[in-house]
Amino acid sequence: MPYFERLDADTFRPTTHVGGAWHHEEQHIAPALGLLVHAVETDRDARRDDGLVIGRLSYDILGTVPLAPCDVTVAVIRGGRTIELVEAVLGHDGRAIVRLRAWLMRPGDTDAHAGTPLVSIEPPEALEAWDPSSVWPGGFIASVEVRRKQVDTGRAVYWVRTTHPLVVDEQVSALASVAGLLDIANGMAVRADPREVAYPNLDLTAHFFRQPTSRWIGFDTSVSFGPDGVGVTSSILHDVVGPIGTQSQILTIRPF
Repeated sequence: MPYFERLDADTFRPTTHVGGAWHHEEQHIAPALGLLVHAVETDRDARRDDGLVIGRLSYDILGTVPLAPCDVTVAVIRGGRTIELVEAVLGHDGRAIVRLRAWLMRPGDTDAHAGTPLVSIEPPEALEAWDPSSVWPGGFIASVEVRRKQVDTGRAVYWVRTTHPLVVDEQVSALASVAGLLDIANGMAVRADPREVAYPNLDLTAHFFRQPTSRWIGFDTSVSFGPDGVGVTSSILHDVVGPIGTQSQILTIRPF
């Protein structure tokens, strides 16, 4: 079963695999983030054929998403021959819920200069399988496979993948599939028991210096809580070849 079913050009219905971790009647935001990337790429390919790649994904999460059909709209904010800024918005009942702004850039041959000081993590097969539903409820959490090593409180290295397609009967890029898993980071390196403290993220920003080449997405994640109700979840992102980028999420910390 996929995460979404397209009802028309702009409307998508979530399946049970999109069920949220904080509240069962809400969507987990992760699949929606992938859906917005798919919408941006679909719009790009309908307008141009020069293969612009996405280098940055910046999401603002404006509210909770019900387990109900949602609309997706796409607009070019800053057009250009070599770079574009594109906005995609997920909404429900006339209300914008998630806004994505993505920078698209013309690719080029820089292989002679490629490199990073970021250190690769252990491959998926080197880590033990871990059941995230032992900590988190919800359809999305139950839909993913996780291999994980807890390093310290609020620090973990792990790999995530899913066998469920993002949208039924549609070809979806590796980047869109990976983007649909990124938001899981805030729950994989737990600093506080979610039965005692809520710490939802208000945003997610990911930068990619290389496009992903595998359905496995690896994370080296650290979670920090400040003394005044604000936290940050920071991750280095990997595919099976090595590091591909970074991401961060701002948290609102709410003890029960």
